[in-house]
Amino acid sequence: MSDSKKKIYVGVIGAGHCTQKLRKLSAEVGEEIAKAGAILVCGGLDGVMKGAAQGAKSEGGTTIGILPGTDKSEANEFIDYVVCSGFGEARNLIIIRTADVVIALPGMFGTLSELGFALKLKKPVVSLGSWDIDDKVIKAENAKEAVKLALKKVRQ
Repeated sequence: MSDSKKKIYVGVIGAGHCTQKLRKLSAEVGEEIAKAGAILVCGGLDGVMKGAAQGAKSEGGTTIGILPGTDKSEANEFIDYVVCSGFGEARNLIIIRTADVVIALPGMFGTLSELGFALKLKKPVVSLGSWDIDDKVIKAENAKEAVKLALKKVRQ
């Protein structure tokens, strides 16, 4: 079995366009994912996705971006492996199916749809200020705690 099949895949979801503060928080999440030896899975575009991928790459991590379109060049520069779904917003389900666990940052309705898919598919979800939609969503105070809780939940 290849090394990447043994690793935990952590989905990071959140706003496609965000403030510098949220971008910094998402980068911290990406850094912690990489430090833990997990693989980051995201939508591959801007905002939280770009911040998380940049953070993961700064710590030598591996990133996967699942794009809504069919043009690989649309992926942000911090994505190692680009998957062109061609499914538009429906690619949100692919992100959740690929992830073993999800860390949700603030976002709009695309983030809400991903949270819904994650809960429906019984994937563990850790929230860093995202939608408060279910008691099953684990709340974290910071990036380090979010990744720690996410990995703990997968390993149980």
